[in-house]
Amino acid sequence: MVSRSELFRECQAALENAGIPDARFDTLCIFQDCLGDRNPLFSPLEAVPADAEAMINAMTERRISGEPLQYILGQWEFYGYPFRVGAGVLIPRPDTETLVDNVIRLCRANGITSPKIADLCAGSGCIAVTLKKELPLAEVSAVELSQEALPYLRQNAALNEAAVDIIEGDVLAETTAARLCGLDIVVSNPPYLTAEEMKELQTEVGREPSMALAGGDDGLDFYRALTPLWKGSLKSGGYICFEFGMGQHDEVGKILAENGFENIQFTRDLGGIVRTVTAVKR
Repeated sequence: MVSRSELFRECQAALENAGIPDARFDTLCIFQDCLGDRNPLFSPLEAVPADAEAMINAMTERRISGEPLQYILGQWEFYGYPFRVGAGVLIPRPDTETLVDNVIRLCRANGITSPKIADLCAGSGCIAVTLKKELPLAEVSAVELSQEALPYLRQNAALNEAAVDIIEGDVLAETTAARLCGLDIVVSNPPYLTAEEMKELQTEVGREPSMALAGGDDGLDFYRALTPLWKGSLKSGGYICFEFGMGQHDEVGKILAENGFENIQFTRDLGGIVRTVTAVKR
């Protein structure tokens, strides 16, 4: 049987030769998952059982083929909570934690202890579930249309024991917006990639659902549609909170202003990129 250190070197080298970025990190994640050990290299000479070796090699091959690491592992962390992911659902990203931070900060700064929140384009449920965990008195609804994403949304609400109201519906439909009224906060990480960006996706991102990525020619289709439609579901003084792509903040701000939103404030993500906005309905 092969030792942990020997197999690790072989897998890392295979990923590096395939041009996989962060090959060492990916290899470590695969080893942690297959061996059930957060520090698999602390025992470098320990033999890897045959079944675990087969799993590690199979996962490595999947990664070489361009499948996202998160799909291979079947679970990913967001805001310290576990979320199941796989083909058909957008992978939670650290940038989106900034959006969650914004909502939590708004509630705490304004003394909103039991906000009524709607998460549009909920996907895996990372936003809705996290907000329910961090704001336990909140009434959180998660709206999603994709038949591929909905099972993950339901699983993740159950996995994290978050009592989220899951609504199967089109966020661009008036009938969906009419179901949710008197909201304190509308939050969304909608599709925002431009048509040009969709043509140039990295291999891994190309495996994620285009439905969760494509935002029209300039990436702003959902902002133009969601802002006026869901304004009617917000109470006076309620907030709309969006995530968007790099360089889109000016246009998103204009859309909000044109629809009568005030106090438009932008926030940078951990990488220093202007990534989110909050605005108030008056």
